[in-house]
Amino acid sequence: MNPIIPKSPEVPKLSESEIDFLTHTVFGPEKTIIKCDALFVFSGTHPGHWEKALEAYNETGVDKIIVTGGNSLTGKKNPEWQFDNQTEADVIIDYLIKNGVPAQQIVSEKSSTNTLENVKFALDVFDFSQIKSLMFICKSHATGRQLRTLTKYLPENIDYIPYTFDAEYSGNIVSRQEWFNSDIGRSRVWGEYLRILHYGEKGDITPLKMN
Repeated sequence: MNPIIPKSPEVPKLSESEIDFLTHTVFGPEKTIIKCDALFVFSGTHPGHWEKALEAYNETGVDKIIVTGGNSLTGKKNPEWQFDNQTEADVIIDYLIKNGVPAQQIVSEKSSTNTLENVKFALDVFDFSQIKSLMFICKSHATGRQLRTLTKYLPENIDYIPYTFDAEYSGNIVSRQEWFNSDIGRSRVWGEYLRILHYGEKGDITPLKMN
């Protein structure tokens, strides 16, 4: 998934109903947190990827964790990243193990460079046909797109539960409840919506069904 759509595009004027639609589409469903058969960790350089993975493990006691991520082709890392050129998966795994997660409960791929590859490459290291429920870690405003990537490639009978964290840009938190209150929040969410449309049309993710 090359960054064809700008991260922060210009946003049209939005009505209340359009804001509600974008919230549901971009942030995905709200579900009760329960123990799932496995935990899928989308890669990234934001500390939320490993901190939330550990939090989800401690909260639910999930038995298997699938960690993804090589190095992004964009080369842009979170300002808090202090791990040089280590793969994103290695950083996440090291954090989990140092904080008590048994290594044998973790499977990983360390070659993917984007969300699409996170999912496709994970298919080579884990048999998803053996599970019925999957929790996944990602930024809250990426949930809709990343959920649609999972549903495109994994078995149809899996139930998905997002376990997310809010990112901050220019001092503004992009959350489900507050994104529309800042220019950067509106722009980031609008960009995610455009990517959902683009990758759906391209066939990379489950397309959005428009009424």
